[in-house]
This record gives sequence, C-alpha cells and structure tokens, in this order.
Amino acid sequence: MGLTMTAELSDAYQTKREGVNDILTCAAEAFTGVPVFVLDVDAKLRPIDSAKAEPLRVAAANWAATGWLVSQLIKTCVIIDVGSTSTSIIPVVDGRVSAAGKTDLEKLVNGELVYTGSLRTNVAATVQSVPFRNGTARVSSELFAQSSDVHLILGDITEEEYTTETADGRGKTRREALARLARVVCADIEMLTEQEIFQIARYVHSRQVEQVVEGLSQVYSRTKKLTAEKIPLVVTGIGKDFIAKTAAQKIRVDKVIDLGKLIHDGVVTASPAVGVALMAASKVEGRTVKWTP
Repeated sequence: MGLTMTAELSDAYQTKREGVNDILTCAAEAFTGVPVFVLDVDAKLRPIDSAKAEPLRVAAANWAATGWLVSQLIKTCVIIDVGSTSTSIIPVVDGRVSAAGKTDLEKLVNGELVYTGSLRTNVAATVQSVPFRNGTARVSSELFAQSSDVHLILGDITEEEYTTETADGRGKTRREALARLARVVCADIEMLTEQEIFQIARYVHSRQVEQVVEGLSQVYSRTKKLTAEKIPLVVTGIGKDFIAKTAAQKIRVDKVIDLGKLIHDGVVTASPAVGVALMAASKVEGRTVKWTP
C-alpha cells in the first residue's frame, strides 16, 4: 500500500502532528499484514514508524508523487497540477523534483502552492468585487458559491464532473449554479439576467487564472536559473484545460505538454495517487515501474 495524505490540515485536528499520527494509525489498522509505504516530501517512501517520527516530512506530500511520476518521463519541466481545491506548481530539473518549499506554508510563500482549484474554492476567496453593469459590485464573504459553480456555468465541467457538495445543498444543474453565483452579490436569478451572471463567472475565472499566473511566474523564472535547457510546462489535474493551459499561455512558456495525452486521460484527475502507486510498485519490485499505456 502506498499512502499520501492532505487530511492532516483538516480542522478536525489541532495540529498536523496529531492528524498525521491518527491517519497513519488508521491505515495500519485497516491494512494489517500489508506493508504500508508513506510518501515524504523528498519523494521517498517510508515505513509508518518512520513517518510518525517526522510527521511534517509526510504531511501534504502528494505533490512529490506527481513530480516523481512526471520526472520518469520528462527530465526537465515545470508541472502545474490544478486539482479540486488547490494548484501545485512543481519544478523538475535533470530528472529530480527541485521544489524550493517542502511544507504547504513554504510553498505558499514561494509560489509552488496556489490555493485555488477547479471545484471547492469559495468564490469570495477569489474576488472581493466583480464588474457589474456600469460599475463594480462588492461580494459577500459568505460561502454562497464555489468554483465548481463558475466552471459549470462556463461549460468547463459537466454535472457529472461536479463531484463536490454544493454550497446550498441543492442540485448541480446549470440553473441552480446560476442561482448560487447570483447570491454572491446578494442577488438572485430574478434580479440578474443569465448573461450578467455568466459575465460574473467569466471574471471569477480570469481572477483564478491570474492567481495561478502569479505563482507560476515565480516558479518558472526560478527554474530557468537552474538549467540552460528549454523548460516545457506539463499540465495535469481537473483544471488542466481551462486554468493551467490558460495560465501557461499568459507567461508564454516554451511548450505545453498535456499529461493526459502523454500517459492516459484517466491519470490527470488523480496524478498523486497514480504516482505513489508506481513508487510503491517500484519499491516492492526493486526496479523503476513506469506507466505502461
């Protein structure tokens, strides 16, 4: 069993140490008789006892598995993984993950973690105001709508791909998403036209992209100083097409590579899980196990 986690950040736990230890204890109880390998931030696998001894070395190490997975295929690149909740930006140089930050906090500081995602992001955390008619409307700070509503309205995701709970507990139709987004400016679908709500969605999307561009610019410029090679951008995650690729275009990267086309489309929604599975297989077999299409 290969294991990586992000649940230690949940407010169910007072500290990350508490969270890591509880998660690893549960894993050990669930998989008795099965060796469990825990991913750390150096893209190494540890036994549970070692992971418990250094909890911050295994907390939120999922990005390292994505970095390892891609490094087996492309020796130098920058990876941008836009998930449901956050975006990881991972530099790879000469076949090694070269992240400047190890913890979430360090990565937030240096641009390698941008806390915006395709589904779960509160719209009020993305914008403080939106263009409206001939002026600007400030937004409420309530959890009225999420990025999943924005991207459903824009046609970036389908109802089936809207896999998170809705903010109001109602359904996942486009009309219901329009109603949630209208509520962000303290309005409703009787007060606003569909086109006005659509324009709000477009603006929120543009701000998400700008947030990712800020982090990507930091990481990309830093990585360019580490190598004389051209640096392609590898995109993966749920938002690879409508956030990652758009951000790449804005900073004019040398080349954009879609991990789904390089390996398999199914990989992109769970790149860290695929990466840690291959790492565990490599450890068990004593050789590097790569994805076979």
